[in-house]
Amino acid sequence: MSDRIELRGLVASGYCGALPEEQQRPQPLEVDIDLHLDLTLATHSDALDDTIDYGALCAMVERVIVTERFTLLERLAERVAEVSLADDRAGAVSVTVRKLRPPVSQQLATAAVHLERSR
Repeated sequence: MSDRIELRGLVASGYCGALPEEQQRPQPLEVDIDLHLDLTLATHSDALDDTIDYGALCAMVERVIVTERFTLLERLAERVAEVSLADDRAGAVSVTVRKLRPPVSQQLATAAVHLERSR
């Protein structure tokens, strides 16, 4: 399936990390999502009901980041994938989750996990 909805740079603060300090204070996390689905109906109807509302999806992903706690980026990325595939019209999803301030002593801009899931 080549049609997709692309969401880039969703930022929310949440708890994710193996270090004790990462579980004591929220940190900014950034998410990119490619949601694969057939958009043919929406391209003809021009109706929101014929596609997945990306505003609603962003709200659900933000809620996961803000309300749930994670040790690993891998688990957070999986939860984002689960939420993204909750609508039966979605056939597959690619998710990237980034720590914008990774807790390492080296100069590192981001640390990320990318995964792909399908039905």
